[in-house]
Amino acid sequence: MEVYKNTSDLRPGILLKEDVFVKTKYPIMRKDTELTPEHLNALRVFGVTRVKVEERVAPDKLTKEEKDSSALSTADLLENMPISRETLRKQYYETVRSFKREFLGWRSGAKVDIAKVRQTVLPLLESFANQKDMLISLNELSDSKDYLYHHSVGVGILAAAISKQLGYPIGDAMQIGLAGVLADAGMAKIAPQVTEKSAFLSREEYNEVKKHTIFSFQMLQDTPLLRKEMKLAVLQHHERLDGSGYPRGDKADSISSYSQILAVSDVFHAMTSERIYRSKQSPYKVLEMIKEEEFGKFDIKILQALESLIGGITIGSRVKLSDGEIGEVMFIHRDSPLRPLIKVLPSGETVDLASKRSLSIEKVLV
Repeated sequence: MEVYKNTSDLRPGILLKEDVFVKTKYPIMRKDTELTPEHLNALRVFGVTRVKVEERVAPDKLTKEEKDSSALSTADLLENMPISRETLRKQYYETVRSFKREFLGWRSGAKVDIAKVRQTVLPLLESFANQKDMLISLNELSDSKDYLYHHSVGVGILAAAISKQLGYPIGDAMQIGLAGVLADAGMAKIAPQVTEKSAFLSREEYNEVKKHTIFSFQMLQDTPLLRKEMKLAVLQHHERLDGSGYPRGDKADSISSYSQILAVSDVFHAMTSERIYRSKQSPYKVLEMIKEEEFGKFDIKILQALESLIGGITIGSRVKLSDGEIGEVMFIHRDSPLRPLIKVLPSGETVDLASKRSLSIEKVLV
């Protein structure tokens, strides 16, 4: 039964049955939110005294099937226990070093050994897929000097994670991730003085770089270890839905969903990473830029999957804002999760990033 209750009588697990507004553009909490201790604290902070709720069934009233399902979820969680952050960092850097050795071999004329690349990168792709909270740190792991190798590995990690988030079977997700790692293999056929240039490229140099998608496809087209549709994704990973991409200017339905996953992974990693001629940008700001300034170029479902993966923002999180201020997340808007309600510390001033667009989150502080 739905009833109104004093917030002092609430407990975790109760369901809200109406939106809660506190002089904000959006509700601070949405109907059907399952209340957590953080939610209860936020209600107290904002002075909310009564809310409409519905209590859930107590654990001892669950059916046998529900209990079995709960036990299975716990078992699955234990089976996929994440490795430590430091171990994952070491695995990442070793994979980048191994990939660099392979790439330098391609530059010298060696053929791509897909089996070796797969053996090198798949363990890392699987590790990141099981530890999604590390995805937000990819731009911190990257190095401007060896950007090309970090970028290839980073795109593969993101592509595999996005694919898994979208519901692809793990085998498909790993194939898409492998295609992401190999998407820039053709850069090995571009002169190093162009790919490693420490300034913006001339038009002629940029046109030369744009050939890398064709070179990558040619380097991979004879291998049976990468599916045909993944090879097409490599060729199309710089195409855009509005036809503004390259190498063929493909549009909309002529661009495969795999290609779109690689496209989003590629542009997101590139924009968030440190480059010789450009400093890295906040993942939260970049995702907003892609959604707003590049509207119509990318599949919105893929952008939403990426947003779910890299959000990393929860009630109670401490964040650094773009103006250098430190704040605490008080509430997350369902329609605008990257622009939550912030309490600035130590002043206690409340800022709603959903309405104050001049500010954004720079990073979540651990």
